[in-house]
Amino acid sequence: MEQLILLSESEARLRIGRLQALMRRDGMDSILVSDNANLLALCGRVYSGYAWIPAEGDPVWFVRRPVELEGENVVYVHKPENIPTYLTEASIPTGHTIGLEYDVTAYSTTVRLMGLFTDAKTVNASGILREWRSVKTPEQVELMRQSGVKHAEVYKRVPGLFRIGMTDHELQVEIERLSRLEGCLGVFRISGPSMELFMGNVISGQNADNPTPYDFAMGGAGLDPSLPVGANGEEILEHTAVMVDLNGNFTGYMTDMTRVFSFGELPALALEAHQCSIDICHAFMKEARPGVEAKDLYAMAETMVRDSSLERYFMGHRQHAGFVGHGIGIEVNELPVIAPRSRNILNEGNTIALEPKFVIPKVGAVGVENTYLITSGGAECLTVCSEEIISLV
Repeated sequence: MEQLILLSESEARLRIGRLQALMRRDGMDSILVSDNANLLALCGRVYSGYAWIPAEGDPVWFVRRPVELEGENVVYVHKPENIPTYLTEASIPTGHTIGLEYDVTAYSTTVRLMGLFTDAKTVNASGILREWRSVKTPEQVELMRQSGVKHAEVYKRVPGLFRIGMTDHELQVEIERLSRLEGCLGVFRISGPSMELFMGNVISGQNADNPTPYDFAMGGAGLDPSLPVGANGEEILEHTAVMVDLNGNFTGYMTDMTRVFSFGELPALALEAHQCSIDICHAFMKEARPGVEAKDLYAMAETMVRDSSLERYFMGHRQHAGFVGHGIGIEVNELPVIAPRSRNILNEGNTIALEPKFVIPKVGAVGVENTYLITSGGAECLTVCSEEIISLV
């Protein structure tokens, strides 16, 4: 038998206590959680079932699979209809307002869950769950640090994988293989149905200017219209940039990092844009503190880009992304979002991937991306790796 909760008692109480404080603030008496990312944040594992989180008191863990998990308040159920029956028999009040994960739960499932609690009002808890996950505990930060170290080690070995005549897809496969051998879990969790990705992107040359339907900073045509993003199988040509933006999920808590490699010398415009990206990241490290508005950080980056007369290439060329950074942790698109109309305000413990990138026609994409931890003294980089353009040969 294995314990369901894989966290220490103090860590579990810290995480659940933070969520309960948000619930009380917003007037929610309880939340029913089933999303994998939220379950992982609550108990340190993914399982099939539900977590019942009251605003006061201890959670109840309703499990369908796997069998033989044990622990305090672990209850096996065959269907969600068993949940209110157990709560009633155990004299556990459901409260007047119950939160459900409207944003990530199928409509049919949501309707089914709403029908379980006819005497209560059901509301959308997705917002406070995203807010809760945006602030990491020290233990969660440590897991991201570990991912960052391994992520950087993989990137340092990229030049040794390159061979003249390689396609972007072939190079990506070699990097993915190395990353998996180093312990990458492979899963690239993304919230919501509008974005899809395998283990990340390797984009070289003109392919970087191909628009994609997904809300990623960079595009690429992809190998097939069924997944139109990233490497398209073209040979990596001399005097082009190769942008590597691959999965850093080594612990369940991922880092996001981009580095640029070159096959031969790049033109001055590409070098200037890449340096502008580095400068934006360094400015972000000084200015990104608790209490700062995310939109002000976007404005800072935009001003630096305009001062360098690089705005036509910023965050894309033919198609531009509407943000320059995003929260990251269990999923790659967490809060806060660094965008011009963002209402997010930075908090200590936020982890943010900042990616000021540029697409230079016929050359490729340049710019860096790092994952940062927001502290009272500024932003700390968790992806420590050379930021300069690295030669492949």
